Amino acid sequence: MKFLLNLCLLATISHAALSQQKPVGVFDGQNDIGSVLHTGSTVYKAATQTYELSGSGTNIWAKQDEFHFVWKRIKGDFILYVRANFVGKGVDPHRKIGWMARTSLEANAPHISAAVHGDGLTSLQFRRTAGGETEENRAAITHADIVQLERRNNTFTMRVAKFGEPFQTREVTDVTLGDDLYVGLFISAHNKDVVEKAIYEDVRISVPVSPDEKPGRMNLASRLEILDVTTGKRSVIHTAPNSIQAPNWTSDSKTLIYNGGGLIHAFNVASRQEKMLNTGDVKNNNNDHVLSFGGKMLGLSSDDKERGGSIIYTVPTSGGKPKQITPKGPSYLHGWSPDGKDLVFCGARNNEYDVYKIPANGGEEIRLTDAKGLDDGPEYTPDGKYIYFNSNRTGTMQIWRMKPDGSQQEAVTDGEFHDWFAHISPDGKWMVFLSFLKDEVTAGDHPAYKHVYLRLMPVSGGKPTVIAYIYGGQGTINTPSWSPDSKRVAFVSNTDVSVISPADVASK
Repeated sequence: MKFLLNLCLLATISHAALSQQKPVGVFDGQNDIGSVLHTGSTVYKAATQTYELSGSGTNIWAKQDEFHFVWKRIKGDFILYVRANFVGKGVDPHRKIGWMARTSLEANAPHISAAVHGDGLTSLQFRRTAGGETEENRAAITHADIVQLERRNNTFTMRVAKFGEPFQTREVTDVTLGDDLYVGLFISAHNKDVVEKAIYEDVRISVPVSPDEKPGRMNLASRLEILDVTTGKRSVIHTAPNSIQAPNWTSDSKTLIYNGGGLIHAFNVASRQEKMLNTGDVKNNNNDHVLSFGGKMLGLSSDDKERGGSIIYTVPTSGGKPKQITPKGPSYLHGWSPDGKDLVFCGARNNEYDVYKIPANGGEEIRLTDAKGLDDGPEYTPDGKYIYFNSNRTGTMQIWRMKPDGSQQEAVTDGEFHDWFAHISPDGKWMVFLSFLKDEVTAGDHPAYKHVYLRLMPVSGGKPTVIAYIYGGQGTINTPSWSPDSKRVAFVSNTDVSVISPADVASK
């Protein structure tokens, strides 16, 4: 009886400890797991959206664990992303950081983790049963600082990279942990007498679209993010419970223009306030909207079934009555000429999608491409010498460029991925574009809710580097979204609304 009373007392204490937890950023609470000698901690810095973890503990291995853990309860599938680095040289080469999902906060609980060791070893580690031995699936890469852990039912996938490089993947398909898990970041010193520290940046907890969802529907929540292209640092500046898409940066750097629910919204970056932009009776706007180089005019693409699909309009950036430009659809706007005289768009004519040019005040369409397949996403360079676009004429979607009259068409990416929507920086030096994985999409498709990269490449040529690893796709960066100083890019990532929290958004 005394033994049972003690168990009940321990359970009561454990429940009380959990009930007293205070949120830490996007997480529900934090705990030291196992009999650690030194108390660990997690500090969230809202201004930079970073987490600083410190922790002791002997290891996360064998039949039980000792470490510090900041966690969130999640039921079902998830995608966890972070950019993580140790602080200092450390003591033991097998100190560990990364993502973990575990069934409980007990030291011997079943779990799975994407772990990076102090000596660079990167591994998908898992314990199938309580008190069971820990197993692992090692990655070929070492010293990864980009760590992603994804769950789809009983399949767990670790994606890891050194920042700038594509992911390397490890996967296990038969680890059964149950539906409701503790999910979060961890640190273990691998030495009971030592406290180690690590910094976790760009933390994203996402719940992906249900596999039962009808294809083509875009009903997940949205995170509006700003990316520093030099450092790769990301900040969430706004969240929405619905789909918002394709942010354009105004020429004064103060506002981001995006679509949502068929309407055009203007988001003030400083005040974090959103307002609707007046577009008259044109209220079925899609994500192909573009600001003119001077910033005074906004081009719209609005769906109109009676006219054959998307129709292009122009309207003052301050709002007003739109002027119809294309007589028929589908017509998807992607670029203005620097002098403001012409628009370039993707048009479907006679069952073939090609790049067209049309006067900004309306007039005759001029067909610029005629290759079989899909030619899309045309955009002028700031000096007006080239139009960049994407084409799957080779069987792979690649970035191409041509002269404004359609001559000298040439590919500029190598076809490693399916590349879409090249955007040239205002200073004319850089190109950012969206890359889909070939094992997830076909060459002619750019759906929402996929694993995608934003890649950066010099306009003069060279090897592209990954500057953002995103759960998104359609609507992420369809149209130009460089800041006027060529230092930042705005984009949209996605998640189910259930894990959106105020801590997703940076302080002003």
